[in-house]
Amino acid sequence: MRRWPWITLILAVLVAISPLGREVFEGAFVSGEQLSRSISQFMLAVGLAILVSLALLEWLAKWLVTRRRAAKGRRTES
Repeated sequence: MRRWPWITLILAVLVAISPLGREVFEGAFVSGEQLSRSISQFMLAVGLAILVSLALLEWLAKWLVTRRRAAKGRRTES
């Protein structure tokens, strides 16, 4: 559980509950106009792609830090 991307998860929740995030969600799924719905769905897809990229980067950074700390701990024990 230590390498779970908590920062990205909190950021996603904050964006989703913000007025702008709610507007995009509403436009993507509830809008009666096709053009508005298509634009909002595109914005939502781009936002989700950015979120997944951030989560992967955060996970990779935490993994590298954990690995380096473990390697450093093994060197000092010898």
